[in-house]
Amino acid sequence: MAKRSTRFVCQNCGSVSARWAGRCDGCGEWNTIVEEVDGGQSGVGGAPAGLAVSAKRGRVVPLVALSGEAKEAPRLASGMNELERVTGGGFVRGSALLVGGDPGIGKSTLLIQAAAAMAEAGHRVVYVSGEEAIGQVRLRAERLGLGKAPVALAAETSVEDILATLSAGPVPAFVVVDSIQTLWTELAESAPGTVTQVRTAAQALIRWAKASGATVVLVGHVTKDGQIAGPRVVEHMVDAVLYFEGDDAQRFRVLRSVKNRFGATDEIGVFEMTGAGLREVANPSELFLGERDGRSPGTAVFAGMEGSRPLLIEIQALVAPTSLGTARRAVVGWDGNRLSMILAVLEAHCGVRLGQHDVYLNVAGGLRIAEPAADLAVAAALVSSLTGVALSGESVYFGEIGLSGAIRPVARADARLKEAERLGFRSAMLPAGNLEANGGRAAREGGKATGAVPIAGLDLAELQGLADLVARIAAGSGGIVHRVPIGDRPRPAGAAR
Repeated sequence: MAKRSTRFVCQNCGSVSARWAGRCDGCGEWNTIVEEVDGGQSGVGGAPAGLAVSAKRGRVVPLVALSGEAKEAPRLASGMNELERVTGGGFVRGSALLVGGDPGIGKSTLLIQAAAAMAEAGHRVVYVSGEEAIGQVRLRAERLGLGKAPVALAAETSVEDILATLSAGPVPAFVVVDSIQTLWTELAESAPGTVTQVRTAAQALIRWAKASGATVVLVGHVTKDGQIAGPRVVEHMVDAVLYFEGDDAQRFRVLRSVKNRFGATDEIGVFEMTGAGLREVANPSELFLGERDGRSPGTAVFAGMEGSRPLLIEIQALVAPTSLGTARRAVVGWDGNRLSMILAVLEAHCGVRLGQHDVYLNVAGGLRIAEPAADLAVAAALVSSLTGVALSGESVYFGEIGLSGAIRPVARADARLKEAERLGFRSAMLPAGNLEANGGRAAREGGKATGAVPIAGLDLAELQGLADLVARIAAGSGGIVHRVPIGDRPRPAGAAR
């Protein structure tokens, strides 16, 4: 029998220390170190039990060549288009996914809707709840109108009992475990929710998923800074990590993929929280721009990209004289450090003095963006609010601003322009580099563009530097630097002439 010893494990990062301390040396957090009993099953920072056994007892693993036939992973349709977009076309059989989000954001609602859709499609689905009783899960299903869906329910927290139940009958196609922090296993003697229990329970469920071919979805709590609670090693163990984002004050919810071994990362699915559950939003651009007031100064429409999906998002800025000794900077939905950089470039290269002004920046709709291409839209909204000149409500902006004041080209300009044209916008301000790459030079010189001239129906304004944008907003010109001749623009198939 392995000798049991006591160790101290940080519940935030999983670091192990020989004695207790008030602050973790690994992550710097206070009061996160908890004493745990090591049962000898496995160790953190040491070799697992049995690893030092002689190699003669091991099994010879066959080695194969890298080249060979590769088959597409079989997928399980979820019945929800937005969820399939994030997962890359459906759930891969035999995979394990981790879904995290704030309490009450709608994780359980989303998964029970997906489970009901797959059960009604003929798949065997099991929903294991470690936080709620069966009656509570049934009440939620009745509120969503899913009370008659053939989903098998269980309320259990023991990993051994869960695996025995799943292995007793036909192998289910889809299993939801809500949540991983409530499970406990006999292999670890610490309390449920600790680093050792979460890691060991997740490893057992993932091993069963790989062996049985079932898809297992683990629900995880998040910490105060928005990260999934528990050891980071769990995120490395699973095949996909999805974050469910949103604000309690907003009805929109965004499901974002940050890791996906079988699909693209940074894909998003947009949902709307209603009384009947989560409703898919097929066209999120119209949703984020639905209540826009294009006549007010300080608003600009950003043509952004979230994964492979183009999104039009309203950027709102308010610049007002400060009454304090130090001006205030408040940002919602964007990077505050990048806002400081934009303000410095405006003052250094464009003569826009904002040191004695409070600056407030907001991304409408509760969406969080991190794309550098939003720099131009942010700068346009700031200058518009400062000068009191309302920007054109029919124009979109995108471009990355450098420290020299130059506007750098961004990727996927064609997709951004197509989305703007589809929603009825008539002009776009973009970096000159993007226009040149799309055949703008040939069109400007009167010749036929051999490249992909941007979308028909859009007047394109090329900007060489940030000073050009500031001058046009201050003059109230609205800003079309050059127009692509109508005759040189290819029209979409079926468009009226």
